[in-house]
Amino acid sequence: HGVRRTRQTSEAVEARKQREQSRLKEYLSLTDHVLAKKKSRDWSKDAFEATSRLLQINPEFYTIWNYRRNIMLHGLFVNSPPEVINDILSEDLSMTAAALKAHPKVYTLWNHRSWCLENVPDGPGDSRDWKKANWSRELAIVEKMLDADARNFHAWSYRRYVLASMPEQRPETAELAYTMRKIEANFSNFSAWHQRSKVYTSMWGSGKLNKDKCIEEELELVKNALYTDPNDQSAWLYHRWLVDAGQNRHILESEINAIEELLEEDPGSKWCIESLVHYKRLLVRNHAAVIGKEQAEKLHRQCIDMLQQLQTLDPPRKRRYQDIREFGLCRALNLLTSSTW
Repeated sequence: HGVRRTRQTSEAVEARKQREQSRLKEYLSLTDHVLAKKKSRDWSKDAFEATSRLLQINPEFYTIWNYRRNIMLHGLFVNSPPEVINDILSEDLSMTAAALKAHPKVYTLWNHRSWCLENVPDGPGDSRDWKKANWSRELAIVEKMLDADARNFHAWSYRRYVLASMPEQRPETAELAYTMRKIEANFSNFSAWHQRSKVYTSMWGSGKLNKDKCIEEELELVKNALYTDPNDQSAWLYHRWLVDAGQNRHILESEINAIEELLEEDPGSKWCIESLVHYKRLLVRNHAAVIGKEQAEKLHRQCIDMLQQLQTLDPPRKRRYQDIREFGLCRALNLLTSSTW
């Protein structure tokens, strides 16, 4: 952007094409060479080095990564002491770490790193020092990747794998603190919100934290994000996860009131309006007998009006709002008005 293109001479264009054709020819020749070695089940160091050259050119070549692992298992690792195996795997971890700087979202690189880590020997004697050191280093590398791109979902997914696989488990509260730092740096970091939900789900399931108390605290946290930018979907999605199916009437009514206050400050917020439709529908669906027929009918009509407004605010999803209005709300409203209370 803002950079003026310079017109190349026909000679320069032709020279560039020749260079590209030469590189392509070399790549295809190397590919044929490595695949021939693979077919002949060549587990030698020469074959291993050939895969290194090919993968440096094309790190997404999954077949070659698989062949490389087989060379280790059936060739290089055979009759090798643990020190040698550890050195080989460490070199591969260094190689893929360098490749990730240029290709941070290539699955094959992340997959090969996980394989290397899972095959690191324990260490001298009964020690697990090599495993501990490698897994700790891996977590640090992932954090550097997320410092460079805080929303790299490949790195976040891999981070969960690393945390679950470490020989010495970190306390889950440390991960809550990490996600908080990422969220405070950028409320729009959906991956950090998602990671936070994963940690809480685990801690609630194990009984380490009180779910009701956590939800109350998290709702206050996410409201800060909503008021900072009502049109950012990341915090809204986390908010919806906290409210869940809307079984708690107190939470539903409290959040509806809070969102209505926010909507007064930002009347054109699509996410405010859409969330109000969602939560008011949950309130009627789950608590109609408590709130009464008259209030339930009022909420339904409000939802119908808001869905009409959303069709104007969000034209690309117009049909979606029409379907909710026609096949969800209108039918439910007919049932309400015709039922005996």
